[in-house]
Amino acid sequence: MKTTFYSNGKLLITGEYLVLDGAKAFALPTKFGQNLIVENGSNYEIQWKSYNADEKIWFEDTISFNEIITNPNPVTETIKTTLITILHEAYLLNPAFIDNAEGYLVKTELTFPKNWGLGTSSTLLNNIAQWVEIDAFTLLKNSFGGSGYDIACAQNDTPIIYRLENNLPIVEPIPFHPDFAESIYFVYLNKKQSSKTAISAYYNNKNNHLAKNIIANNKITDALIKAKTLKEFACVLENHETHLSDILELQTIKEKVFPDFNGVVKSLGAWGGDFVMVISKTNPVTYFSSKGFKTIISYKEMIL
Repeated sequence: MKTTFYSNGKLLITGEYLVLDGAKAFALPTKFGQNLIVENGSNYEIQWKSYNADEKIWFEDTISFNEIITNPNPVTETIKTTLITILHEAYLLNPAFIDNAEGYLVKTELTFPKNWGLGTSSTLLNNIAQWVEIDAFTLLKNSFGGSGYDIACAQNDTPIIYRLENNLPIVEPIPFHPDFAESIYFVYLNKKQSSKTAISAYYNNKNNHLAKNIIANNKITDALIKAKTLKEFACVLENHETHLSDILELQTIKEKVFPDFNGVVKSLGAWGGDFVMVISKTNPVTYFSSKGFKTIISYKEMIL
C-alpha cells in the first residue's frame, strides 16, 4: 500500500527572530512544498530516496530499524545522521511505526529547488509527523528546535498569525487578499541561509529591550495585515526592516545590496539569504536580473 503526505513551504514576513521570544509573526504558506510517499518494505530497514524539484535524486541511503531505535552518536553530522535523529525522535513519540513494521520504501519529492529555503526541513518534519501520527511541533522541538512557524505554514493553506505562548504554538489563520498583490514579488538571493546560524547570531545580539521590541513588532505586524493601500503596506514593511536592523545591528538588504532600487526590499526569515520580498509599482525583473538575481517570482505564483 502506498500512502502520500504533503506539506506547504513557508515565508516569514514579520517577526523574524523575535517570534522565538513570543512576538507575533505574519507568515505565508507557499504553493511550493514537499511530498512524502511511503510503501511497505522489508529487511527491517528504510530504503530512502529524496528527489529535488528537477526529479533528480539529491539523497539516497538505507537506514536500519536498529539505527532508528538506538540513534548511534555520529562522529560527524551528515544528511543521513540528521534523518536518523528525526526518525529516532519520532520513534520515541510513537514506537509502533517501527515495532509493527517489516520495512519501508520512502520517497520525498520537493516541488521547489531545495536551496531556495522554503522549508525543506519543516515540510519533511511535518510529513513524517503525519505518517507516524505524532505532533509535528513536538517533533520539531525534540529535533531541530525553532519557533515552529514553519510547521504551522506546512499545516495551513491560508496566511497565518503565529506566536508562542508559554512555549506552546498559537496559530491564527487570517484572510489576506491585498488588492495590490500584483506589486509584490519574491526574489531569491542565490544563497541559502542557515536558520541555526542566524538564530544563534540573534541570541548573541539580543539586548535588554526585548519586551519593548516585541511590542513594537506586534504593532507593525497588526498594521501590515490591516494595510489597505500599497503605499501603506510598503511603509510598514520599511519600518519593520529598520526596526530589525537596529536589533540585529546589521545593514538592511536594500542598504547593502540594492541601494538604488526604486521600491521596498525586505529580508524574509533568516537575514542574508533565501528570498526577499519586493514591493514595486513596475515589474522589477530587469533591475534584479541586471544585478545577477534571476529567480523573481510574483505573489500569485508563490502564495497559496
